[in-house]
Amino acid sequence: MPCPICKKRKPERYCPAKGEKICAVCCGTEREVTIDCPPDCPYLAAAHRYEDEHRKPVPPGDVPFLDVHVSPDLVHDRRPVVAGLAFTILKFAAGQPALADADALAALSALAETYRTLGSGIYYEKPPVAALPQTLYGELGKFLQEFKQRDADRAGFTTLKDSEVFHLLVFLLRVGRHHTNGRPRSRRFLEFLRRQFPKTAAEPEAPRIILP
Repeated sequence: MPCPICKKRKPERYCPAKGEKICAVCCGTEREVTIDCPPDCPYLAAAHRYEDEHRKPVPPGDVPFLDVHVSPDLVHDRRPVVAGLAFTILKFAAGQPALADADALAALSALAETYRTLGSGIYYEKPPVAALPQTLYGELGKFLQEFKQRDADRAGFTTLKDSEVFHLLVFLLRVGRHHTNGRPRSRRFLEFLRRQFPKTAAEPEAPRIILP
């Protein structure tokens, strides 16, 4: 029997996502594109190791909000916000296994655009159109509002500025762009966040993310 995907080549690799063998070429070209690969697939793990060993810098044109400078001091000082955003993404992903890097980055990008306008005194909101990133966008926004409220309850007023939130979202976006491989069904960014934050923690811990 030929490969069930290309119908041409000999199937040699067992694909846990398909539940059958496929050819090596289709494994390489369709991995994380049309095939929703589970994280324990040995061929996926080998491909990710190769990507790590041959990682190239993100082209300047692909850096989110290239004109924006993100201060490492701000990321350090506001680490509970970064941790909370990451924890919100992971909590959402736990309930939505179909969530991919592209969805998380779309939600972060749209929210960053919203907070960029808020920082300039103008409110303009354009959430993602697709269902998963749109819902995650709402969850991230809800976390930020609740964080501001807790901040205000402690200090009498919120100390977290909208401009700071914008820069922290840009920071997470750049971390995500650095760690994802760009394939439609990649979850490399989500896997990175899981390594940084215990997925079963009741409260998000301080982040260990290094500015890319």
